[in-house]
Order: sequence, then C-alpha cells, then structure tokens
Amino acid sequence: MATIDNDQELRAALDQLSPEQQRRLGCRFAENVMRLSRDERVNRAIATGMREDAAPDEIEDAFRAAKAYTVKTYTECGKDTDWLAQADHFVAAAAAAALTPDALMAERQNRAWKAAVQARMAVNCAMMEDEIASEHEEAGHQHRIAGEFLG
Repeated sequence: MATIDNDQELRAALDQLSPEQQRRLGCRFAENVMRLSRDERVNRAIATGMREDAAPDEIEDAFRAAKAYTVKTYTECGKDTDWLAQADHFVAAAAAAALTPDALMAERQNRAWKAAVQARMAVNCAMMEDEIASEHEEAGHQHRIAGEFLG
C-alpha cells in the first residue's frame, strides 16, 4: 500500500492516474460519504463508477443520473434550514465529478480530486448537524483510500 500523508501527496498521486482510474477512485471517495446520500440513483451511479468493467454507456448513464440530481438539489444549497440536504447535494456532486465524460473535462482538471473536494463539502455540511463529522478525518480517509487504490 502506498502511503499518502497530506493533500500535496494526494494531488501528486492523482495526477498520475489515467482518466479511468480517476473515475474509479473518485467514486470511492464518493462512496465513503454515501451515508449522506438520500437518492438511490446517486448510490447506483457511484457503484457503477467504481466497477472496472463498466461499459461506456453505463458510465454515461450514471453521470447523467448524478448530474441531474445535483441540478435538482442545487436550490437547497444556500438555504440555511437543511444542512443534510446540502450534504446530500454534495455527495451527488462528488459522484458527478468522478463520472464526468472526457468531453466535459477541462485540460488540467482531475476527476478524483474534484470528487474528493465535493465529498469534503458534503462532510462540511453534515458537520453543521452532527458534531461527530470531521472534514479533517475525511481528508485522512481519502489519503488512506488513495493509498490502498495505488497499492
């Protein structure tokens, strides 16, 4: 198992991954916060994105499902009444980031990093309702997940 101790090491490792590896690892980051998700389609999208044998049309369908849910839940963001709804939104955003098709990726974007940041946003929102949640712990989980993924 590779050892990743901080975000600089994480980003350097993620930059070495192929787009397919970024997708799978990004979905693992999303899976780690899936407990905050309220939508089964998003959960299925995450599961699809983690599969090595997922067909391109399955990945595209998973992206569309996650992206549609982020659009639907976007209006919840900015409201100060339901932090867990906002956490749910960011879980879907993490999934959509990981599943983003090549045609929609900017040159220097990294699916896995974007998914990691969105997953941390989900935890940040959950922290408003649950004192047990911790963004620092989530970063540590991501470092461990990436280390295991890289072998």
